[in-house]
Amino acid sequence: MENRIKIGVSACLLGHTVRWNAGHKRDRYITDTLGLYMEYVPVCPEVECGLGVPRETMRLVGDPDNPRLVTSKTDIDHTDRMIRWAREKVKDLEKENLCGFIFRKNSPSSGRFNVPVKNFKGMPQKKGVGIFARIFSEYFPLIPVEEDGRLNDAKLRETFIEQIFTLKRWREALSKRKSMGILVDFHTRHKLLIMSHSPKHLRTMGKLVAEGKALPVEKLFTEYENQLMEALRLKTTLKKNINVLQHVMGYFKQHLSKDEKQELLEIIDQYRREYVPLIVPITLLNHFVRKYRQPYLQQQYYLNPHPIALKLRNHV
Repeated sequence: MENRIKIGVSACLLGHTVRWNAGHKRDRYITDTLGLYMEYVPVCPEVECGLGVPRETMRLVGDPDNPRLVTSKTDIDHTDRMIRWAREKVKDLEKENLCGFIFRKNSPSSGRFNVPVKNFKGMPQKKGVGIFARIFSEYFPLIPVEEDGRLNDAKLRETFIEQIFTLKRWREALSKRKSMGILVDFHTRHKLLIMSHSPKHLRTMGKLVAEGKALPVEKLFTEYENQLMEALRLKTTLKKNINVLQHVMGYFKQHLSKDEKQELLEIIDQYRREYVPLIVPITLLNHFVRKYRQPYLQQQYYLNPHPIALKLRNHV
């Protein structure tokens, strides 16, 4: 893929030997599969803030909402050092125009979800966020983030990568110019994709676009982007996908033969019963779109939101 999507990633996940023991945590899905489509910007908070390799392990302690970062044996507090570095780092990363970030799970600096925090009684609570990961998400609230471990979950992986590709397309639309025409075109092409995540957001966003001329351009585009990314953070479900599939089927009322309609209904029912993955009805619908050259569906990203080689819709 020539026009790769730029995302940040914990350096150890790419095989960089930056961990406390001079090792790494290379993730082959990230490097070998997703890496075909991504341009990675590696980040190691510990090394970049000045800590050596190898080094003493660290942990989060205290209040999960405002923990301290201390070494495991000598209790040296590196919290302020890490915070100072992180606040400068996010400003530097702003220049990269990242469309996502993959953090290292359980890391006291980079863990994004359920990082262990030892309370004052010494008991670990999985309620924390790594120091850098927290500052990153506060600085870039709309950028999709995930962890390496959670990418093993098919639905979480699909949701995250779909956000990345959509945000990339949104950024490309913005690079042309901020006009009603650009917004209407983007929204039209993404209607079914948004519907599969949140019909409620689709209605709100449709109203926003319809009334867009009454708003200042900057406010309109900012509000649209907020709602877009908020919608895409919601997982698709069997029920929501079936709703979209049936909606798509309606565009073929005047085209499908009796046998073709029956075949499509059977495939959708098999998907509903979880006998086949989503890619099966999607493939059949794409066939009908090409066969009958349905103009509206030809431009719908729901039918082709990301490279098929990633197999994100192959799970049941």
